[in-house]
Amino acid sequence: MAALDAAIIAPAIPALRAAFGVDNSQIGLVTIVFGLCSLSSTALMANLSDRYGHRPIYLINVSGFALGSLLIALSPNFGMVLVGRAIQGISAGGITPTASAVVGDAFPPAERGKILGLIGATFGMAFLIGPVVASLMLIVLSWQWIFLINLPIAVVILVMGARVLPVSAPITNQPPFDYAGIAVVTVMLTSLMMGINRVLDSALSMTIWPGLLGLSALCVPLLIWIEGRAAQPIVPLNLFGTRQLVTTYILCVGAGFGMGSVMFISSVAVAAFNTPSKQAGLLLLPMVVCSSAASMGFGRIQNRMGARAVMLWGFGTLVAGSALLGLEAAHFWLYMLSTLLIGAGVGIVVGGTLRTVVLDEVQSHERGVAQGLVNIGIAMGNLLVVAILSALADQAGGGLSGLSVAYLAAAGVMVVMMVTSFGLRPRRRD
Repeated sequence: MAALDAAIIAPAIPALRAAFGVDNSQIGLVTIVFGLCSLSSTALMANLSDRYGHRPIYLINVSGFALGSLLIALSPNFGMVLVGRAIQGISAGGITPTASAVVGDAFPPAERGKILGLIGATFGMAFLIGPVVASLMLIVLSWQWIFLINLPIAVVILVMGARVLPVSAPITNQPPFDYAGIAVVTVMLTSLMMGINRVLDSALSMTIWPGLLGLSALCVPLLIWIEGRAAQPIVPLNLFGTRQLVTTYILCVGAGFGMGSVMFISSVAVAAFNTPSKQAGLLLLPMVVCSSAASMGFGRIQNRMGARAVMLWGFGTLVAGSALLGLEAAHFWLYMLSTLLIGAGVGIVVGGTLRTVVLDEVQSHERGVAQGLVNIGIAMGNLLVVAILSALADQAGGGLSGLSVAYLAAAGVMVVMMVTSFGLRPRRRD
């Protein structure tokens, strides 16, 4: 449901703009509000799931996502749409990390990679069918059904979840909630996101992004000081206490970077082959299928290969695809080959391997917050790639030449991630 919403919202944007009479800058808030609320709520929801049980928090978030969808569909004005998107974002921040934590509760270590790989493939398939479903709904029904479709999905999830998800007893006699920690985390992540995408700069016609990035940096030592003294920290510092975990979180940022680079591939087709913008997305369908297949396939064999080998394969494939797109994008079949390589690489690195490593490294009562850190890392990579590649492409003159420079830079980042992957332990004989 969360994956489908991410893929289905883009076709709904023109309909929402026409329905409520808003301009392009205002309609952008539909995505910005969702992203801010999702990122800010991830650590909170992950911590709550570890305190009170993964199943109840997961089901509450699914219910919240459905409620936000209903509010959007029934909205009398654009302000209510944004309220609904905020509720959706807060709930989405808890769905994926808590679902991944539930995998740790329900499956033995040997099976976790396969199941988490299926979760990764779900996102790929959602991006394949999402735009098609949205287009059909806009033609046959109305834009409201793009959000109403979440309601029956939520009902099925709630009924099945209540029946089959494992029950974990909440920890009794818990220490006070870490309000200071969650406040600092929220300010840090919000400042970082607003500083990277420069939304406030555009809205206020002022240059404030350096101050926002500075505020985010100042929050880091403050957070470490607070969490080191908290009875039950919102972000336990021991989750950064081993090389395996620190390397994994760095690779999560790299995986998000590789995943986010996909958004410019259609622009390459438009610039190189004069493909109509409305049809450029169709060229990416083989890439999405390849991404889903790679996510499922490597999820099944990651126990035999080991996390290090899987990440080397994944980032190596992204290096090849990004470099080929940067050097030979003007040749159609090489362009298509590069999209398949990038799709496969994204499916491997964003699949279940990194989440499996985290599940194997932490205690059961830390699974939720540890998976939340994976989500935050991927989200950070998504934000950075948009800012960095856009700036590089514009600085290089835009068009095909600018995009080529951007993808060569992306290949360089993926090389760094390949080297970083050697920080993971090799496959253990057991």
